[in-house]
Amino acid sequence: MSVHAFRQVACAVDVWPVRIAISEAVTAQLLPLLAPDEAVRAARFSFDHLRHSFILSRGVLRLLLGHYLSIAPSRIQFGYSSKGKPNLAAPLDLKFNVSHSGALAVFAFTIGCEIGIDVEEVRPLEDMHGIASRFFCSEETMELMSLSIAERERAFFLCWTRKEAYIKAVGDGLSVPLDSFRVTLQLNEPARFIHIGRDTDLANAWMLHDIVPHPQYAAALAYRAAPRAVHLLPPVEPAELLELL
Repeated sequence: MSVHAFRQVACAVDVWPVRIAISEAVTAQLLPLLAPDEAVRAARFSFDHLRHSFILSRGVLRLLLGHYLSIAPSRIQFGYSSKGKPNLAAPLDLKFNVSHSGALAVFAFTIGCEIGIDVEEVRPLEDMHGIASRFFCSEETMELMSLSIAERERAFFLCWTRKEAYIKAVGDGLSVPLDSFRVTLQLNEPARFIHIGRDTDLANAWMLHDIVPHPQYAAALAYRAAPRAVHLLPPVEPAELLELL
């Protein structure tokens, strides 16, 4: 099963939506999977819900990586880029990225190219125009505010997740300003880059996909490669993964 899964993800991207509900019992089962440094990091959180969220997301990541690599989740070793992006310490081509918002986390896996994924719970924002003006490029902000009020909320989060997915894929964090590149944001328009640093050729080398893990969430996936099939799996609970994997 795992060998087959590894081969499948070689020509595609698997996206696993996981409901990250706070559960003492499940957290207790996932905690032993973490490395000592991860357990120390978890213990530093001042609030229980943040500690549980970290343990759940990192434990689930280890379960899924163990599934693809056919090794025990506790044996997986992570390295980190200079900007803090986690990766597999061993020289493997399996790439991954994680995002969470509200009660949902998404885990993306592929082979051979860096990927970024971002998810956001769609919700009312008091100062949408101010946030867009601060972080989006001027063309995106004007386009967003030209939409009807009914369309504007989801369009904002489509734009935000597409931009964050790219930032996470390149792994440069805040050193890449969100207004240095432009993406589409209309609800009836395919997700794509319009320019990256005013370079349209570079934009065409990158792929963007919308992901709909739940009607109340917006999510996007970004990678630099030829288009790949995206497999969105059904949402699962961490407890289900503990039983299945």
